[in-house]
Amino acid sequence: MPLFRITVKTAKNSNGVRIEKGMSVDVVSNSFNNPVVTNGGQSVIDAFYRIYGIDIKKAGALSTVYLDVKKIG
Repeated sequence: MPLFRITVKTAKNSNGVRIEKGMSVDVVSNSFNNPVVTNGGQSVIDAFYRIYGIDIKKAGALSTVYLDVKKIG
């Protein structure tokens, strides 16, 4: 199962949620596809909530415009 590192590219403040450039999470995926677009990005949403306590979807940042995805394993 591949491991992806998702990193915030740019700071954003939206809907009362603040994300900062450089915030990152690691996500294990059952698929070799980008986890941001796979299954509605739920694994990425869960990881950001677990690590930072923020809802990345509510912030409107669940997109490759705001998130950099790298396969690391």
